This record gives sequence, structure tokens and C-alpha cells, in this order.
Amino acid sequence: MNSFTPDAPVTCAQPGEPASPHAAQTVAQALALAAARWPDHPFIQVLSNTAAAYGMSPCVITYGAAQAEIARLRQAYVSAGYGHGHRVGLMLDNRPTFLLHWLALNGMGASVVPISSELRSAELEYLIEHSGIGLVIATPSRHALLAAAAQSANCRLAVIGPDDLPPRCATPPPFTHDMPGLHTECGLLYTSGTTGRPKGCMLSNRYYLLAAQWYAELDGHVSLRVGCERMITPLPVNHMNAMAFSVVTMIVTGGCISLVDRFHPDGWWAAVREFRATVIHYLGVMPAMLMKASESQADRDHSVRFGFGAGVNRSLHEPFERRFGFPLVEGWSMTETGAGAVLIAHREPRAVGTNCFGPNNPEVEVRIVADHGFDAAVDEPGELLVRHRGADSRDGFYLGYLKDAQATDEAWAGGWFHTGDMVSRDTNGLYHFIDRRKNVIRRSGENIAAVEVESVLLQHPLVRAVAVAAAPDPVRGDEVLACVIAAAPPADAAAREQAAHSLVQWCLERLAYFKAPGYVAFVDALPLTASQKVQRGELKALAARLPGTAYCVDTRSLKKRQA
Repeated sequence: MNSFTPDAPVTCAQPGEPASPHAAQTVAQALALAAARWPDHPFIQVLSNTAAAYGMSPCVITYGAAQAEIARLRQAYVSAGYGHGHRVGLMLDNRPTFLLHWLALNGMGASVVPISSELRSAELEYLIEHSGIGLVIATPSRHALLAAAAQSANCRLAVIGPDDLPPRCATPPPFTHDMPGLHTECGLLYTSGTTGRPKGCMLSNRYYLLAAQWYAELDGHVSLRVGCERMITPLPVNHMNAMAFSVVTMIVTGGCISLVDRFHPDGWWAAVREFRATVIHYLGVMPAMLMKASESQADRDHSVRFGFGAGVNRSLHEPFERRFGFPLVEGWSMTETGAGAVLIAHREPRAVGTNCFGPNNPEVEVRIVADHGFDAAVDEPGELLVRHRGADSRDGFYLGYLKDAQATDEAWAGGWFHTGDMVSRDTNGLYHFIDRRKNVIRRSGENIAAVEVESVLLQHPLVRAVAVAAAPDPVRGDEVLACVIAAAPPADAAAREQAAHSLVQWCLERLAYFKAPGYVAFVDALPLTASQKVQRGELKALAARLPGTAYCVDTRSLKKRQA
């Protein structure tokens, strides 16, 4: 599918120009400008299922009401001695109170550290000690866990609820005489730590405002209409997508945001219709799960104009658009790059079904460096290197990794940010994602992307979840090993062998023979981070131990070169 026309346009209530991020020095100032322009417009809507999950009532918060509550919270923080340069943890999930406390703190120059409620003791001990936070606002059910983690880390930490008055701050603001501005730290977001300890990415107000400005100025399939868009996202606010590209973009365009507690496949379309969403943000797993539901006459009963995300299964991309009636626009970015280097396939041709994330952005300089160390040729895979075009090559990027200048310098070696992503560029100048560099399996000289094999296996009805890694092979260097969580776990060895053979045959019909799994291991769980990403370092170690065990089936003999 190379073009797209929505079934019926949604009338915009108040067209006009965006509230220019150039007028704001902080995210809080951007909200104040929006509240002055659109005081009665809805800013946040809590839907029925999300409200039930959080034990609250469905509600709508206007820009004017949000600004009033933010001002009240800010005064409470100022009275307690908090100010420019402090860091405060927020463990509030996707509740609206997260946004209100964030903006209250931001307006006085304090940075927030979003904390996933999935974190447990060891992870929290590390984050509390590393970030240096002295206060966390959290739901009451998390207070004991946070207090125990702080005690184990030998850190002084006050923990309060979202409706409590903050205690007196133990230290004065570090930057008492400086006004918060574009380069003030707005958030400290931790990477998922899929291959090591999480790194704290220091993100400025400029980072967040540029993300919103970039999004608001897009055209093609991703043209935001000022004053009337309704964006729904299940992504957690401890990720930069939900904070920067979702929330702040809605602020500068006067739109309404609905932060869903998490992605519920069975109730997703009901939530979309309840909210009257015009824009959805997604992760690649979402379209795959939605496509597994039976087709219905209600599949196009919605107001969605486009979806924006990354990682949609390439074989499902076009069928999804045809079935549900709107384009899934793929983009590329990282927590470290923000909108300083972001690419998106928002115009035709989008090369749907090829893992394409668009042509180059005029504001971004791009290199693809092959394994031999030189720039890759057309269609040759290599690591993606990026930087912002112009005098400041780091404009819009993260400020650096907290307490790790060496890692920051290594990431910027040679004046380019090294993304660790393997991509290729075709003859039309379109970029195609292959996989994370550390996830590439090298088998008999062939580079195999783990994500490609995973995407094929996920389409098999037997597979509920899967992760692919390299297992050591004395002849071929690496062999493909698939860790599978089965929808119906095989009962015995014979059933496991039959199921494994079925999965390999499935892959052989859809992939080059060398990409099919040489081992299939049936597992009860995958090693995941708190943000539900596969911990690739642990997976690699697991893959080295699984061959020869009872629940791992050797399928190497099935991998035959096709005639």
C-alpha cells in the first residue's frame, strides 16, 4: 500500500497555528501558554478501564483546571524548599497526577525521575542511589518497597502520596540564582538496561520542546490539526515517547491526551471509541496482537487518522492498514537522540512491509558504517550514526549519561552518535531497520536479525511470546536459538519435538533456510526488563546453556538449503 485516504475526515473544532514552543523556555511555560489560549479545551481524559485499574473515576481535566492545580502544587514545593536543580522521583504510573506533579516541578527548575512500578528491590536500590533523589511521590502501595530499597541503598529518601504535602527539603536548591531555561534538566530517564546496568539520560527542556515542535510541524500522513487532536497511548510515562512526543506535543497543539494504564488487546478498540481518538501511538507488538482477533464489521468504527510508532511486523503492516482503515507511520528515534535525530516515513512512498522508517530528515546528518569500518554501500547493512545538522551537532539530544562521562564520550566517538542499530539504505534513499547491532546473529558468514525471526515466529498460532538469540556452534560460529512461550505448552518430549518441527517448517516457508531456528527451547518466561523489553544480555547467556537440556529441541538437521 503506497497511498492512503481516510474514510471520513474529522472536523477540526478550532484550526490555527500551534502554540509556538519558541515562546517557552520550559515545558511548564508551554502548558501555561496553552492554558491561556485554550482554557476550556480538554487536556487529559481518563477512560473507564484505566480509571477502574487506578481506583478512580473517569474524568476530563481542562487546560485551565490543570494550570490551576499545577500552580497550587508548585507553591507547595516552593514552600517546602524545593527548587532549581533538585531531582524528584515520580512513581505514579500513567495517572494524571504524574503530569501535574511533573509540570509543577518543572516550572521551578526541578527535574523528575519517572520510576516504573514494575521495578523491584535491587533495581530501585540502584536507581535511588544513582539518581540522588531525596523525594518520591508514589501511590501508597509502593511506599514500603521504596522505603526498604532506600534503606538497603543507605540513602535518605522521603516517600509521600500524590495528595500529601511535601516534607521540608533536606538540601537547598543547587542553582538558586539561575532561572530555569531551555538547558535546564527536565527529566532523568533511565534506559531499559537490556545489556547492562541502566544509564540515566539527562534530558533538557529543549529536548522536550523540540520533540513537540518537530511533531507539530510534520505534514503528509502525520499532519496535526491545532486545537482538536485526541491522542491515545498505552506507552508508559517513564518512556520518552509518552512524555515528549505524546504529552508535550498535545500541549503545544492544544490537543487532548489519554494515557492508558497499559495495552489491553481485548478492550483496545472500545477505549479508542470511548475517547474518540484521532491519533494512536503504538509499539510493534500491538498491531500483531490486534490482528489475531477475528475480523468484525466494527473494525473501522473509529475516528483514528493515523498511528505513529515503530516495529510493526512487516508482513502485517499492509493487512492491518487495509483492515482497520488508517496508516501505521513508522519512525526511528532513541531516548538519547530525541528529536535531535529522528526519522519518519510520513510521506509516500512509505515502502510498507519492508521495515522502512523513511528518508533522511533535512535537520539530521546520517552515516551507515559497515563492518569493514567504511560507509556502507546501497543495501549494505551497517550501524546507524547520526548527529544534528548545523553548528550544534547535539541539539535536541540528551545532555549526557548521569555520572558516566566516559560512556557519553564513547557514544559520541568521532563526533557522531553511535546508535547501535543496524540499518540499510536503498536506492531511493529510504532507510530500513534490521536490528540492534548486539542482536545480530552471525551464522556461517550470514548476518541474521533476531527481530526478523521473532516476527515470523510470532505469527504462528502456537507462539504466545518468543525471543531469539545466538547459541554457540563449533562449526558455524553461531546458531539460531528460539526461546518460545507456547500458547499451549507441549505435554512431553514427543509433543515438544513435534511442535518444534512445526515452528521450524513455518520459518523455512517464509525465511531463508539459514535464518530458521537450529534450536527451539520451550520456556515458561523470558528475561524481561521492567519495561517489558527482552534483556538481551541475559538471553544470550541463557541461549548458551539451553542446548542439550530436556526442553530444548535440536532442529539443525531440518535446515536444508532449498532447491
